[in-house]
Amino acid sequence: MTNLITKYRRTGLIVAFLIFVADQFTKYMVMTPLHLKSKGSIELLPFFNLTWAQNYGVSMGFLVASSDFQRWALVALTGLIAIAVLIWMWKEKAKWDIIALSFVLGGAMGNILDRARHGYVVDFADLHFGDFRPFLIFNVADAAITIGVVILLARALLIREKTEESDVQLGDS
Repeated sequence: MTNLITKYRRTGLIVAFLIFVADQFTKYMVMTPLHLKSKGSIELLPFFNLTWAQNYGVSMGFLVASSDFQRWALVALTGLIAIAVLIWMWKEKAKWDIIALSFVLGGAMGNILDRARHGYVVDFADLHFGDFRPFLIFNVADAAITIGVVILLARALLIREKTEESDVQLGDS
C-alpha cells in the first residue's frame, strides 16, 4: 500500500508540473506569437474568444493588488497556500484527492509565477454565449484549480453522504 501511495504522490507531482507547463505555454502563446495584448481579442469560435485581461487580484478579482507591496504580499500569501496544498497532497492517501490537489497546485504555481514576473496574472480564455458569460476571463491555471476544487468537493460530499447512509442503516437495525 505504501508503494501505491508513493506512486500516487509521484503521479500528482507530474500532473502538477504538466499543468504548470501547459499554463505557461498557453500564456506564452497569447503574449508572444499572437500578440493578444495589442490586439485585445481574437474570435476563435462563436462562443469562445481569446481576450486579453490582466488580473491584479485573486479569484474573481478579489484582493486586488494596487501597489508593489500588495503584489508581493499576494505572491507570499498564494505561495503559502501552495505550500499548504503540497503538504496536504503529500499526507493524502486517496488517489483521486492527490490528483485533485495536484490540479490545484499546478494551477497555483502558474498564477504565482505570473504575478511575480508581470505583477498580474495573464487571463485570456473568454467563454460566452452571446452576451452571457458564465465565467470571467480565465486561463489554464484557473481552470485546473477549479477542476481540482470541484473534484475535492464532490468526493467530500459523496463520501460524507455514504457515511451518513451507513450510519442511518446501522441505527435502524
